[in-house]
Amino acid sequence: MNQTTIFWPVLAHVLLVYIVYGVMGRRRFFAVKSGEAKVGQYKVRSTEPSSSVTVANNLINQFELPVLFYVLCLALHLTNGVNYLTLALTWIFVASRYFHAWVHLTSNNLLLRSRSFFLGAVILLLAWIWFALHLLGTV
Repeated sequence: MNQTTIFWPVLAHVLLVYIVYGVMGRRRFFAVKSGEAKVGQYKVRSTEPSSSVTVANNLINQFELPVLFYVLCLALHLTNGVNYLTLALTWIFVASRYFHAWVHLTSNNLLLRSRSFFLGAVILLLAWIWFALHLLGTV
């Protein structure tokens, strides 16, 4: 299998980060335009209006657990560990991040959000376990 295919899920997640940045910029712009917020409120997160604080929080989420995803993808590439299983696991992780972001930025349903986070975390853990087994030469 071509080892560079592991970078497609990475690029898909990078796209998600930029989508969230776009949503945040749009919400902040319209909050200022509508009078809900003043530009100075964005200096400190605690004064950010509710219409954009959720987006800012979601953006932070995109740099927490996904850091482990990025490291894993690089490690898989460097050790020739990319196969159909690892590729499937990484795509499922990215899909869970898209779903998590969608829920967080729309209904913010905590049950759906926490389940999608948990799914992604478990999928990523399984991928890391597979990587460890790959390093041991057992898979």
